[in-house]
Amino acid sequence: MIRLIWTLSAHTRYYLRRYMPTNRLLDAIRRRPNLKWGIPAMLLAVPYLLIASICTNALADGAPGWLHLVVLWAVWNTMKFIIMGPVSLILALRARLREAGARRRDRTREPLSRTPRKEEPTTYVAAR
Repeated sequence: MIRLIWTLSAHTRYYLRRYMPTNRLLDAIRRRPNLKWGIPAMLLAVPYLLIASICTNALADGAPGWLHLVVLWAVWNTMKFIIMGPVSLILALRARLREAGARRRDRTREPLSRTPRKEEPTTYVAAR
């Protein structure tokens, strides 16, 4: 039974990670060249908050109960985008520190590789 639940949750996670647009966008933002888009992506939380607000007001006026799922979905996506801003800054800082360390290591190794090697005299062995 546990194995079935584990497999089902793994397949559900794979499906949601693969095919839901917000997850795909967040995965794209987590890549190194796109980390700069984390803060502007936080602005995408605004439409989701608007959707949650409209649905909450409609629910207060007697709309169908399934709108609670829309509110949950909108609030979840809002939280994902709001959290992605600071996370992208941390990931960008970590990547830049790693790149700076690599550049520093390359600079310290360059003078060693640029110094000409002293050629050792070639010794010839007489053929017999």
